[in-house]
Parts: sequence; C-alpha cells; structure tokens
Amino acid sequence: MRNEQAVTLRAQWIGQQLRDMRERARLTLKDVGDYLNRNASTVSRMESGIVPPRVPEVLAYLDLCGVDDPRRREDLKTMAQDAWQKGWWDGFSANVAGSLIDWIWLESRATEIRSFQLVVVPGLLQIRSYAEALIRAWDESAADEQVSRFVDVRMKRQRRLEEGEPVYFSAVIDEGALRRTVGGPEVMRQQLAHLRMLAGWPNVEIMILPAQAGAHASPDGGFDVFRMRRPYPPTGCIGTAAGTIVVEGTTAESLMQRYDRLRRVALRNGAVQRFLFDLEARLE
Repeated sequence: MRNEQAVTLRAQWIGQQLRDMRERARLTLKDVGDYLNRNASTVSRMESGIVPPRVPEVLAYLDLCGVDDPRRREDLKTMAQDAWQKGWWDGFSANVAGSLIDWIWLESRATEIRSFQLVVVPGLLQIRSYAEALIRAWDESAADEQVSRFVDVRMKRQRRLEEGEPVYFSAVIDEGALRRTVGGPEVMRQQLAHLRMLAGWPNVEIMILPAQAGAHASPDGGFDVFRMRRPYPPTGCIGTAAGTIVVEGTTAESLMQRYDRLRRVALRNGAVQRFLFDLEARLE
C-alpha cells in the first residue's frame, strides 16, 4: 500500500490536469481505473490530489487519453515528479512546517519572487531575533522549543537567496512596517542594517512605499507572486489569518500589475539606503 502524504498544491495541480484530460477524452473514472488496474475510488483520489500519481500512472493516463504531444507529456511527467518531491522541509514536524509546505515549495521552484508587505518585513529578509519576536506575538502559548523550530524554518527558507542559482527577490515594503519596532529598538536596528546590506545583493531589490505616496494599488493587503519555469503558471499567494489564498493565471498576472504600480511610486536604490539609515539612527 502506498504511503499517502498531505494534500499539496502541486498534487492538486497534477490531479486537475489528469481530470481535465480524462473528461476531454470522455472517459469515466472506471475506464481509467480498469486501464491502470486501480479502482475508481483510487483514481478519484489521484485527481483530487489526495494520492499524488506516480510517473507511470501519468504516462498511462496520457496513452489512454491519446495525448502524444512530446512537450505536454514532458510537462506532466515533471509535475508528477514534483508531486513527490522531498526537501529540507520534510525534517520538520507537520505542526511547524505543514501550513507552509506549499509556500516553501513555491519559493524552491521560483526563478523570481515579487513581495509586497504592509505590516512586516518579508520573511526571506528577516533576521532571527525579528522573526522570533513576530512568532511569539503570533502564538503566545507556543513553547520555546516550538518557537525555535518555527524560526529555524524561516531561516532555512532564506537559503534560497544564496543558492547556486539564487532566486531574484523584489520587495516593496510599506513605510509603516519599518517604523513598527518589532522586538525592541536593538532588534529593529539590526533588522534595518540587515536590509541595507541585502539591498546591495545583485539578486535582491528592496523598495520602500513612503507614507506620502498616499493611496496605493493594494490597500487591502500584501501578497507574493512567484514566477516559475515550465510547466507552472505565475502563482500568487495572499496570506490571511485564516490561511493562504493561492491564485493562478490571470489573477496572478493582475497581482503582478499591482506590484508594478506599487514599484513606480516606491523609493529605490540610494533613497532606500538613506531612509533605512535615518530610521536606524532615530531608534532609541
């Protein structure tokens, strides 16, 4: 019996592709099950992302549905492999990394990330003490060990900025987030200095949305948009108190357009360095 894993975004994506392909071929779940030597319930679970399909099953789907386009077949093969991809995040318990698995995987796959944050410094740019202060405020009942594990996950995610093929990370941070003294003045000084340092990296762009800019393109909150190589579409993530909302296609593209509008009115380059240095100097 195969080991099942938590339903992930990538498993749902490949499952949706299989379902669409089967329905276009006018086949039933039983038709596919008979071909794969599986029952209809198992096929349904694969299409729902509950049981990610293996590569041989995806290839059998393609054969049965008469899909012989080489590029399409390669795309679905890649998606099937990714549905079972293991990573460093598997070393963390479900209650620490579980809700972040999709987000972490998107970061691992992305070639470019655009992030707009209204309230806090983006996770990939946080220092350890800043991240710890945020996590303790978020869950005041968490034990020290659990807080440490949450922080470890956040710090490990930041490796994506330094890997052999680092992601290009562009962030617009609202001025209010930088004026919020998270963890106390000393922690905030270190965080601002860290941002000034990161702003000099070739793959990191840090911009600040000043309060004087007034009304802006995303008054309803922050978001992240991920650009990935084939076969994946641009994907947006919006964090909420109730969980993460994931959007694709034209909706993700609309978030990119919002980001471009925010970018046009944000401080950049030398103006960012001066702003951060001035804030750092004013902290008491």
